[in-house]
This record gives sequence, structure tokens and C-alpha cells, in this order.
Amino acid sequence: MAIKSSSADNKTRSSVQIFIVFSLCCFFYILGAWQRSGFGKGDSIALEMTNSGADCNIVPSLNFETHHAGESSISGSSAKVKTFEPCDALYTDYTPCQDQRRAMTFPRDSMIYRERHCAPESEKLRCLVPAPKGYVTPFSWPKSRDYVPYANAPYKALTVEKAIQNWIQYEGEVFRFPGGGTQFPQGADKYIDQLASVIPMGNGTVRTALDTGCGVASWGAYLWSRNVRAMSFAPRDSHEAQVQFALERGVPAVIGVLGTIKLPYPTRAFDMAHCSRCLIPWGANDGMYLMEVDRVLRPGGYWILSGPPINWKINYKAWQRPKEELQEEQRKIEETAKLLCWEKKYEHGEIAIWQKRVNDDACRSRQDDPRANFCKTDDTDDVWYKKMEACITPYPETSSSDEVAGGELQVFPDRLNAVPPRISSGSISGVTVDAYEDDNRQWKKHVKAYKRINSLLDTGRYRNIMDMNAGFGGFAAAIESQKLWVMNVVPTIAEKNRLGVVYERGLIGIYHDWCEAFSTYPRTYDLIHANHLFSLYKNKCNADDILLEMDRILRPEGAVIIRDDVDTLIKVKRIISGMRWDSKLVDHEDGPLVNEKVLIAVKQYWVTNSTSAQ
Repeated sequence: MAIKSSSADNKTRSSVQIFIVFSLCCFFYILGAWQRSGFGKGDSIALEMTNSGADCNIVPSLNFETHHAGESSISGSSAKVKTFEPCDALYTDYTPCQDQRRAMTFPRDSMIYRERHCAPESEKLRCLVPAPKGYVTPFSWPKSRDYVPYANAPYKALTVEKAIQNWIQYEGEVFRFPGGGTQFPQGADKYIDQLASVIPMGNGTVRTALDTGCGVASWGAYLWSRNVRAMSFAPRDSHEAQVQFALERGVPAVIGVLGTIKLPYPTRAFDMAHCSRCLIPWGANDGMYLMEVDRVLRPGGYWILSGPPINWKINYKAWQRPKEELQEEQRKIEETAKLLCWEKKYEHGEIAIWQKRVNDDACRSRQDDPRANFCKTDDTDDVWYKKMEACITPYPETSSSDEVAGGELQVFPDRLNAVPPRISSGSISGVTVDAYEDDNRQWKKHVKAYKRINSLLDTGRYRNIMDMNAGFGGFAAAIESQKLWVMNVVPTIAEKNRLGVVYERGLIGIYHDWCEAFSTYPRTYDLIHANHLFSLYKNKCNADDILLEMDRILRPEGAVIIRDDVDTLIKVKRIISGMRWDSKLVDHEDGPLVNEKVLIAVKQYWVTNSTSAQ
């Protein structure tokens, strides 16, 4: 049965025997969630949903009077709902913890001013960050890799500054990304081919990568076809909007910098790390930055350095730098790499590749090296706002010379559902193999239910997806597809640290505290999933602030799925009713008597200076 868009259809029926017949594909039509895009597939999707209303999947809505007699009706509450007003047009690209004006008040030493500096409570904006005029739905992948609508990120500076390097070109109403870079003006594919002659890409051995100082993330974009997922980061600096461009292209990226604070990733996370003329002083601070890369690099992983000072004897004239300076730079890098017990596998042209040893067996001699300062912490994953140190992260202990420290991983995609080493070894207290496998089964079941509610979930409509409380990455694993990627966020206040498991599955993610803003630009995610996030943060920080942050990073007409207990969701639904979102509560897939419910929502389309949602 199709539901027509009328006020009568939106009223809750009170009969014990009757549920409201409801489908999210119809819900999009009811809410007027049409795509404002002359580029992507949004208009045709909306039209198709409208025309095929009779075929919509049917999902019952909640009946609060029947199943939750102790609860007051959501719509019937007499308390006044707070309405959140739009922010000024000046804030269309506001990044609360990387605000340019605030950044300039901090020291420039060691890039401190480019690190996270969040606004104090008294200065927080509690308004809705608007989209710029003309904002449209981004292209779908893979077209988005090469084209971004100009209106979504109207910054032309890079088209001039990087013109000869093929980073980005302005072509009328779109930016085009030819796939070039400072170190690969002939294209990322040819550059990656060169790396793949040394590094086993394409067979699932290398799955996760870290790109430091990523620019517009063309390296990560072109790794996609090889089934490698790169976590790219770059600061918000004079190269305005480079991370924003990356996310508009549908490539995983965050605003970040190697400065004085540890990277927000677990130990032994990445199979490969990369720097292509990223301007990071690798030899400085007693090799501290290389030691931090070593911490997040898996045993057996690779580090790629492309650009100065590699092969300085041949290249110093082209770089227009003194050869003595470059020689000293490379000497320090080589010295630190040797201290870390990395093996150089390749050096040609301006590219060098090192490989981290699989365990400490070949590195025994450094135990007596006075320069080898080993980190003393018991928890190497305790990194949130922790100062970076010039110390070597010890390998986990092994029992033989060929054993991989921390456990050997299967190739991808086998590793996605295999039991991760951190689980099988008992490294996470209180988590058994059975509990992990049960979690996987539950998330397959949940995602199957989500797809019945929202038939667009695995169509490519949602490319950039965030899981705000990712746990073991079960949600991301259950929807894994070449059409999408998930930023698995593990809250810093979570009872158990599971982000290492997420990476061992071949997924990507980051640590974050949701009492603060996330390190991204506005409108960078198509769908946000939050599992018991608001219960987790109850009495920790203001739910209004978390929801306003969700609104900031969600694209117009983006979707939200919030899973939590019914009392919490009633409060959340009340807040978002003042936020230009349309929402609906639905029962748990196991039936109406389960206290856990699901709140689904869609952010309305509106742009700066709009007087109302359009």
C-alpha cells in the first residue's frame, strides 16, 4: 500500500491491532526529499520512488499508546520545542576545532597552531551551519572521483597554485581532478603502478593506508580500484579546502597534522603509510614523526617517501635547495629508519620505500643502543590529546623468529569476518571470540532491517558514511561495498577500545570525543549512524551540541539512523524537531516489545539566506 503525502497520514493511530504502514522510500517522498542536483542521480531517484510507491517496502511504525503506556506521546507533548536558527552565511565552511582565526593565536612552532583548538563552551555556535547558495548533491562514485560541483566548494586558489601539477582544474560549473599530484603529474595510476612493483597491492595483503599531507587525496582516490582504503589527512591551511575537496570526491579524509599530539589512530593500524612531498620534517625532533608513523604501522608494513630529500645528489638543483641541507635531511631519515629497524626495499628517482620488520627478532642489537628510547606507557593506544614522544613503540612479544608480532592477518576480504588477532589473543579484556562473532551476527541482522527501511542504503546514494560509535566495526562490515566507505569512530569514553579490531578487519576509523566537533568540514557525510551514542554520552555533554554537530557534517538531504533505548530516542526526536530534520521512530526488528528502537531522519534541503526549508 502506498502512502500519500497528507496530514492525515502522519497521525498516530491508537488501535492495539493497527500499525501505521510506513516505508522510508515512501518517507523520502512524503518529506519532499528531492535532490537539488543537475549533476547526480538524485532527481531520478526521487522521481522513481514517487512513481513506484506501490512497491515500497512496508515497515510498521511505533504505536506508543499500546507498547509504551508509561510514555507520553511524542507529538502530544505541550512543552515548547526549541528552534535552532541558521548561522550567518560567513559560517558555511565553519570547522569549530580548526577555526582559522583561533588558530592564529597559537604558536607556530611544530605546527601547534594547525592542531585541534576547540572553542570554549561560552563561544560555541549553537545554530545550523548553512549550505552555500547553489549547493547540489555531489556526483555519485566513480564520477565523483574526477568531478566536484563548484558551488559545493567554491575555492579556485588551488587551480592556479597547482596548475602545472594536475591537481585540480576549473571547468565552468565543476572542478575536474585529472589525478595528478606534485610527485605524480602524469597521474596517480602510473605512480601507484611504480609502488606496486615493490608493495603487494591488489591481492588483499595491503588493505589500509595512511596518507600524510594528502592534498586533494588523489593517491587515496586511485587506490580504491585496487581495493585499498586510505585514511588521508591534511591541515586546514593556506591550501584552502583540500580536505573538503577530498570528501566531496568521496575519498576518506580528515583535517589533521603531524605536530605535537599523537595521531588519533591505534597502534599497528595501517599496512602502508605514504608521504608525497608532504612537507613534514621527518628528521626533526630526534625522529619523533617517523616514530609516530612506526607506532601506527603494522609489523611488515611499508613506508613510502616521495620527494625531497630522496636522491638529493641528482635532484637538488631541480628542487632549488642546498645539497648540504638535503644531505643532512636524508641522513637523519636513514638513521631513524635504521633505529626503527626498518629495511629499505627500494630507492629510485624521487621515491624510497622501507618495510617494517614483522617482529623484534632482527632488532635485538638496538636494545643496547643508547639512542633507542623505548616508550614506557602500558597503553600505546591511549592517544587522544596525548603529547607525541620521541620514543620507539615496542613490538608485542613473539615466540619464534618468523611470527608476526601482534598476530598475522588474513588477506582482504577474508580478514573482514575472520576473528581478529586482538580478539583471539584475548588482548581486549572481557571480550571472547563467541561475543565477537555474536556481535557480527547481530549487525548483519540490523543492517538487513535497515535495508528494508531504506532501500537506498546500498545503491551508491550514500557514499560517505559515518558510524559514530563503531564498536568492533560490525555495522561497517555488514554494509561493506565498493560503492561506499565508513568512518568508524570509536569514542574516547567507550568502555572498551575496539578501534584496533576495526583496522584488523581491513576497515578504517578514528578516535574522537563527541563532546567536541569532529575534524571535518560541513556537509561531508551522506549518512550518519549512531548506535547507543546518546546513552553513552548521557550526563557527559549536551545532546543538543552532539546533534548540532551531526547536522553540521551531514549533507542536505542526508540520512541519519540512531539506535538507542526508547526513552533516549524520544528526547532526541524532540530536539531534532527544531533542526529542520524530518524523522520517524520505528520498532526494533524483533518486534514492538523490545525497548531498543530506531530513529530515522532526513535533513531537509536549505541553503544560506533561505527563509525556510525548500
